[in-house]
Amino acid sequence: MSDFESVAATELHTATPGPAGNPNAPGQPHTLEVSKPRSASADAWRELRRRPLFWIALLITAVVALMAAWPSLFTSADPTSCSLSNRMGLPSGAAIFGYDVQGCDVFARSVYGTKNSLLVGLGAALVAGLLGMLFGVTGGYFGRWWDVLVSRVIDIVLGLPLLLAAIVFMKRVANSGGGQTARLVALIAVLGLLGWTTAARVIRSSVITAKQQDYVHAAKMLGAGSGRIMWRHILPNALAPFIVIITMALGSFIAAEATLSFLGVGLLPPSQSWGIDISNARLYMRENFIPLAVPSTFLALTVLAFIILGDTIREAFDPKLR
Repeated sequence: MSDFESVAATELHTATPGPAGNPNAPGQPHTLEVSKPRSASADAWRELRRRPLFWIALLITAVVALMAAWPSLFTSADPTSCSLSNRMGLPSGAAIFGYDVQGCDVFARSVYGTKNSLLVGLGAALVAGLLGMLFGVTGGYFGRWWDVLVSRVIDIVLGLPLLLAAIVFMKRVANSGGGQTARLVALIAVLGLLGWTTAARVIRSSVITAKQQDYVHAAKMLGAGSGRIMWRHILPNALAPFIVIITMALGSFIAAEATLSFLGVGLLPPSQSWGIDISNARLYMRENFIPLAVPSTFLALTVLAFIILGDTIREAFDPKLR
């Protein structure tokens, strides 16, 4: 064995000394085991797996989603089966958190109230996400007068207080005599139409940065159209911060729905909503605080879980925050 082969065998554990021309001989780099480069999403996932807060938030959101989809898995009680004989009843085997002022099972109403709150939050996040993506991508890519117009529209929408505008709009829906389904759709629409601006600004900034990259210029030289470049090349590389913002906004939309229902301009009885239950229980908190504490805890944990989930994802995708 030559000196060169001895050094190569020592330094490169994957190289096997052999005669010249042997594919395993030193000096044949194509046979060496080369680690594959990881993508940004792979690096982010590797970072997320080490964060206990991420798993706690993910567990809470999974339980909330399961509770909204199949509430019967968590309680067998009927939230609409109320009896004044149970008014303000204390916790017992039949009702682990007791009864509210109408004699309804507090836990059952909180469990079934998850569906409407999560439905409004997801629907508003979807509307806001689509609008933010549309205006953010096109404004950042085309620039010039269209970007100026999009920026001014964002400034106008940001100038409208979300809750105040939502109250005015929902009052109008109430005066038109809309039913519960109409109020649910109106809540989703108004929160989505007023809450897309942050997502649009974030993805616009990402698109402006991404369109300067070499792969975009290469796609242009190969004859790719603007639509293909925007949606096939730029958007996937600018999507990470957008997902973070939408995840955090989902928690804000759930809190906004509860606030509007608490004020009596959102969902109304007989619909189940955490805001409705909190509003009904606040007047009797000195007599029994549990009917107020349970839906408030459900709401706080859900909103906090989505915010923490978005925050941990943001830190995982941003190397400066690790």
